[in-house]
Amino acid sequence: MAAKKSTRKFQAEVSRLLHLVVNSLYSNKEIFLRELVSNASDALDKQRLASLKDESLADGEPPLIRIHTDKERNVLIIEDNGIGMSKDELAQNLGTVAHSGTLKFLKEHQGDASLIGQFGVGFYSAFLVADHVTVTSRRAGSEEAWSWSSDAKETYTLEPAERAGRGTTIELKINDEQSEYLDSWRLRALVKQYSDYVTHPIELQKEHWGDDAPTEVEWEQVNSGSPLWVRPAEEIEDDEYRSFYKGLTHDFDDPLVWTHFKVEGRQLFRGLLYVPSKAPHDLFQRDHRRGVRLFVKNVFILEDAEELVPVWLRFVRGVIDSDDLPLNVSREMLQDGAITRTIRKQVIKKALDRLKQLAAAEGDDYTSFWTTFGAVLKEGMHLDHENKDRIAPLLRYRSTHGEGWTGLSEYVERMPEGQKAIYYVIGESQAAVAGSPHLEALTKRGYEVLFMTDAIDEWAVEALRTFEDKPLVSAMKADLDLEESDEDKAKMEVASGELEGLVERIKSVLGEAVADVRLSSRLTDSPACLVVPEGGQHAYLERLLRSQDKDAARTRRILEINPDHALVRNMNQLHGLQPESERLTEWVELLYDQVLLTEGSPVEDPNRLARRMTSLLQQASAAELTAAG
Repeated sequence: MAAKKSTRKFQAEVSRLLHLVVNSLYSNKEIFLRELVSNASDALDKQRLASLKDESLADGEPPLIRIHTDKERNVLIIEDNGIGMSKDELAQNLGTVAHSGTLKFLKEHQGDASLIGQFGVGFYSAFLVADHVTVTSRRAGSEEAWSWSSDAKETYTLEPAERAGRGTTIELKINDEQSEYLDSWRLRALVKQYSDYVTHPIELQKEHWGDDAPTEVEWEQVNSGSPLWVRPAEEIEDDEYRSFYKGLTHDFDDPLVWTHFKVEGRQLFRGLLYVPSKAPHDLFQRDHRRGVRLFVKNVFILEDAEELVPVWLRFVRGVIDSDDLPLNVSREMLQDGAITRTIRKQVIKKALDRLKQLAAAEGDDYTSFWTTFGAVLKEGMHLDHENKDRIAPLLRYRSTHGEGWTGLSEYVERMPEGQKAIYYVIGESQAAVAGSPHLEALTKRGYEVLFMTDAIDEWAVEALRTFEDKPLVSAMKADLDLEESDEDKAKMEVASGELEGLVERIKSVLGEAVADVRLSSRLTDSPACLVVPEGGQHAYLERLLRSQDKDAARTRRILEINPDHALVRNMNQLHGLQPESERLTEWVELLYDQVLLTEGSPVEDPNRLARRMTSLLQQASAAELTAAG
């Protein structure tokens, strides 16, 4: 008895589910081609595995996926010569949303297959662009072909069909709003973007214009089909790595370095990560996107896999390809889980290991990396407590030691006997910190001081705290503890008594502008400096925060004065003669403005400072003329 056409209703709630798939599940309509090509690739993999188990299914026909259009009918056609589907399989797999024939097949062939589809809803993405879909399929080993068709509303139709050979043909009646998907250039671009590394050939029908079109249909393969990252590293030339990088990133310059790896164990995934030689223009913008693409079984999933790459490695470019990464049902977003966390840890490890190798080479390449991306890598000290000890050896700073960059390990090796801490100063530029008065006592003792000039430095060093059991101490902090001889202690005690009145007068003049005034043991050449009390912020960080928010909290710093400086001694002498002198008040205010300028902070009243300077210059010039006459 001849088979007949039948119209069936979708399972209960299927109409509502289809509405969800078409209108809510996918954020990007163009995803449909990726999903249908992935399904075709799965069917070809199933055919290969089935033919290994049943030799009668091995017909020698090479695997192939073809895409072409019938513009007169507004139809897009995707066909493959994979395993195909029987009548019952069409009804079961396409008549039931999320049935997932692929998932069933995978369960039956555990350990044998590497299949893309896991959810069974990818097929329905066709209705994102099509008003009606027809699927014609012939199961391998069967003489019968069947057709399934639906408009994704209440029913679907099954009927006998004609098809030469095994496989599946999907015809999409493209709606008028999505006619771009009938254009050859658009289809080619989508295959290159999403399915370029599908291992089976994907052919697109050539379009010809004019009267010289050939009588036979011509096809051209549009996917690469051989991902570089799945090949053994020892078989790949450096020029191939560079060429792949340029194609991936559209960067004209060669990458600085790269790392190619494969991780096996509970999860299998591969990666090819690059460090560019130049920074992108938006590296420090808040919405900067990371440049690692995510593939699952060679199929492109995400442009910016931020769940796998921390923000402090956002300069890294490349690909990650996983065999079993958890995705949401639309395969557009990652699901949080143990596998995601494992891959993230490995990405961090591989990137840091490669940078460690680069640093160990002691060449110009690491210097180039550090000057370009060092400030970004430092963010990891603050944001990633788990990895801060692995990042710390990669840090580089300018210092009082010389012109070049120095690492913390090199600093510790150079520490003289008796030095107990790693010292640093923070400011907006090397020029600003190199002349800082806070260095004077440290350099006098032969201690090296690191220059920290990036906005992130204060947070980074606070997170690190120690390196090789040596505490990191700011030379600008109030609690700087330097060993003093008994003679120095005695001199300071005498000075405290002699300058007690001046100190109190300075406090009364400056009032709430400072937290305290005290004598300093860190100054040798400068008359005064401002130091940061415990829990306070360095002036540079405070300026940065206030540039973003004028209401950001201020830190009232401590004014330290040098008891041995001639200016301080002269001020003390004037205070002894005229304790309430207005000139002394002006000197105190001028000294305070001077230390503000020294640390890079703005003075409250620049015009008043200018008038004071003019007055002093007039007095000094008059004295010089009197002495000369």
